[in-house]
Amino acid sequence: MLRRCAGGFGAVALAALLADRSYGADVVAPSDPFVPRPPHHAPRARNVIFLFMEGGVSQVDSFDPKPLLARDHGKPFKLKTEPTQFNAKGNTLASPWAFKNYGRCGTPVSDLFPNVATCVDDLAIVRSMTSDFSEHAAANYFLHTGTGQQGRPSMGAWAAYGLGSQCRDLPGFVVLNSGKMPIGGPDSFNSGFLPASYQGSVFRAGADPVAYIRPPDDAKPSIQRDKLDAIRDLDRAAAPRFEGAPDALESAVANYEMAFRMQSAVPDVLNLAGESSAIRSLYGLDSANAPTRIYAESCLKARRLVERGVRFVELTVPAYPGDPDAWDAHGNLRKNHEFNARAVDQPIAGLLKDLKSRGLLDETLVVFASEFGRTPFAQGSDGRDHNPYGFSLWLAGGGVKPGITYGATDEYGYKAVEGRCQVYDLHATMLHLLGIDHTRLTYRWGGRDMRLTDVHGELIHPLIA
Repeated sequence: MLRRCAGGFGAVALAALLADRSYGADVVAPSDPFVPRPPHHAPRARNVIFLFMEGGVSQVDSFDPKPLLARDHGKPFKLKTEPTQFNAKGNTLASPWAFKNYGRCGTPVSDLFPNVATCVDDLAIVRSMTSDFSEHAAANYFLHTGTGQQGRPSMGAWAAYGLGSQCRDLPGFVVLNSGKMPIGGPDSFNSGFLPASYQGSVFRAGADPVAYIRPPDDAKPSIQRDKLDAIRDLDRAAAPRFEGAPDALESAVANYEMAFRMQSAVPDVLNLAGESSAIRSLYGLDSANAPTRIYAESCLKARRLVERGVRFVELTVPAYPGDPDAWDAHGNLRKNHEFNARAVDQPIAGLLKDLKSRGLLDETLVVFASEFGRTPFAQGSDGRDHNPYGFSLWLAGGGVKPGITYGATDEYGYKAVEGRCQVYDLHATMLHLLGIDHTRLTYRWGGRDMRLTDVHGELIHPLIA
């Protein structure tokens, strides 16, 4: 009997595997948006954590020291200037912060980021990024979607579309809102013309991150399951009657199913009660500064989400009363940048160290970026205007070469003059590290094959380990 049934026992095991979304993709409906898909080449990164510093971190006050600014402080700016947001061009403005060399690599970092500076041997700092836009909304869209127009898919949506999801019970693209939504609104996290299943799911800070995530006390799982089954059957029955509707309806069904599973998964993954006191202190959850605590919560949640396979996690910055514009220091540069740096510096360093200690940094790409930088000359007496012509960002982990700087701005930190990069190049490199050829990740829309990098984008090879 055992000899004759041996194949049957194997079939039982095979049936269990095929029921799991991680195996047997052929038995899953082709329209299932969450099916894991193979990369184009061997990936270096499995997940992305994108630390969005909205408003524009000043490169000459953070990661790109320029001694000439101190020498010429208060004097007319010597270089030819381009139009700025407000065209209030003052004199040369020195950085209020000193720079020191850190780590084995000896990279200089300003006193704004004393904690991130201790991780400098893990960072690849790009000092020559440029943007096509100098206004917040358009620049935010450009950084997120590869175009300055509203309504295109975000890079997180493209990553989830290209690779599918590693986690059955959580979205592939999650946005942790620390308090400040980007100028231009949630379209920075949109799925655009991609199926709606790939859009960013925005989680709030605090005990209730998602509206209505907790079912009513009297709601039985069996009743919810019956409702979802009925919705699915009705949607699929209606699909043939509407041209082009099947994909949209399948996305709707998939979203209902995801929402059902999130009811149990989200409260667990975002519950920080089980984290040790050492980890909580590392991130800054015990800080006396409230914005630090808020951002520390987001950073720790980001680690927990990538641990569970969420493909792309973005963090927005905290807001504080009296200055709703994040890093946008048109005046009072010192107060603005010190507040914002104090909020994010310790949590980001804690995130990098925690990921590294758990062996997760090798497979998690962390990106720190603003939509543009700031001018080395003053706006008014103590502010800086928008500067898309040369600014800094950094990457860490996920196949990035550690402890390096790439590119350079001119002697005043105004324009990129060496290794000039565009946002398209950043996107191409991020996708490459995830195992995706940016020229092959396309979606047919409007009569052409669309992609995140449009017709642009070159890999920044010196950043790749």
